[in-house]
Amino acid sequence: MGMKNTRWLSLVILCTGFLLIVVDMTIVNVALPSIQSDLGFSQSGLAWVINAYLIAFGGLLLLAGRLGDLFGRKRVYLIGLVIFTGASVLCGLSFNQPMLIAARFVQGIGGAVSSAVILAMIVTLFPRPDEQAKAFGVFSFVASAGAAIGLLAGGLITQAVSWHWIFFVNLPIGVATAVVSAGLLSSDRGIGIGEGADVLGALLVTAALMLGVYTIVESSDYGLASLHTVVFGGVALALLGAFVARQALGRNPILPLRVFASTRLSAANVVQALMSSAFLGFFFMASLDLERVLGYGPLAIGLAFLPVAVVMGLFSLRFSALLINRFGPLAVLLSGQGVIVVALVWLGFGPADATYAANLLGPLAMLGLGGGLSFPALTMIAMAEVQPRDAGLASGLLNTTGQVGGALGLAVLATLAGGRTLDLVRDGVDGAAALAGGYHLAWLVGAATIVITLVLAISALRRHSTASMGQLVMADSECAA
Repeated sequence: MGMKNTRWLSLVILCTGFLLIVVDMTIVNVALPSIQSDLGFSQSGLAWVINAYLIAFGGLLLLAGRLGDLFGRKRVYLIGLVIFTGASVLCGLSFNQPMLIAARFVQGIGGAVSSAVILAMIVTLFPRPDEQAKAFGVFSFVASAGAAIGLLAGGLITQAVSWHWIFFVNLPIGVATAVVSAGLLSSDRGIGIGEGADVLGALLVTAALMLGVYTIVESSDYGLASLHTVVFGGVALALLGAFVARQALGRNPILPLRVFASTRLSAANVVQALMSSAFLGFFFMASLDLERVLGYGPLAIGLAFLPVAVVMGLFSLRFSALLINRFGPLAVLLSGQGVIVVALVWLGFGPADATYAANLLGPLAMLGLGGGLSFPALTMIAMAEVQPRDAGLASGLLNTTGQVGGALGLAVLATLAGGRTLDLVRDGVDGAAALAGGYHLAWLVGAATIVITLVLAISALRRHSTASMGQLVMADSECAA
């Protein structure tokens, strides 16, 4: 098998491992009512089936990315995959609430450890900008469409068998992926721990991120301005401040502050956080709208999101790389963001008693188009100036901002939607219409968030677009030669 074919097969294997993790984030949502019924969860306790995973995942991404740089990314990827697969089995075997929540926490650890280094491994496999654009298109399709696949698979498995099997299906796929990865992926030694690993810095950033994600996900119950949120959020910020000071003064920092000298990387991470908040908020609110307002069942909800996955897959896998090579990643990113804004505004101003063909199919397809254009381009922009020794760190950082930004955005949008619904109920609006009013407000706020990312991308990334185009033209010339 030629080197080129081996690299693309390696990409497929990496994306299969990542698909396991992405699908798991949404596959559980559809099964939550069955889990609640079987294990006797309260409504607030049930949220911890999701939150336990999010806290571990969001808290460990940055540390895991740096560990990949230090000790070898293949090794870290395989360790994470084994932890995730083993914890999936424990989730499926769970017979009470503490066991399931603990297993979900361990599953989040495995997901963070394996996924944090994948982008860095892709950069190493595909150093040329033209091939890198194609590779990031595949990765972005898996990352974005996996959410819709999870909803569909969750509905099918829960209705056909039981909720336990949404976790058991990870075992054969995880084992097969780990075995093939061990034999196929190229080994790397890592840069080593040098004068010693920054253990204190690792503890500070992990504690800060875990506490921060905990504060965010609990704010939907306590309120964004509650004493609980303010106190825990303040402690998380203090830990983060101590971590930054440690990185500035330490001899061997886990997050060298030099990476933020790149305006491109810093701005791309902010854009990633804001775009993730809008997308995660859309999927969450749209699922509730389809269930509570329009009366869709679990399987119907999954099928309803297929246009997002299909269109996003088509553009991520086929057209985004061609457009990036022709017009540059910034132009493609801006075009995709514009399409997302139109789609969310269309949804936000739609009727409460929407019909799928007239009111939902069009904007869902446009969201797939916008995501298929935006996310591959944004990933390429973020990783373009990263040095090889920091690729794992930058990969973990981009994933971290996406996860933490998504969790924060979801908490804000859920709070705004709930407040709007209560106001409408007080004004005499019936229940379904009041719920729809809250969800529609969340989509409009999401559209406004994407407008902010548009402005940020134009102002902070414009000066890099000429350089990017130059690199891509040179790459095309090399291909022709």
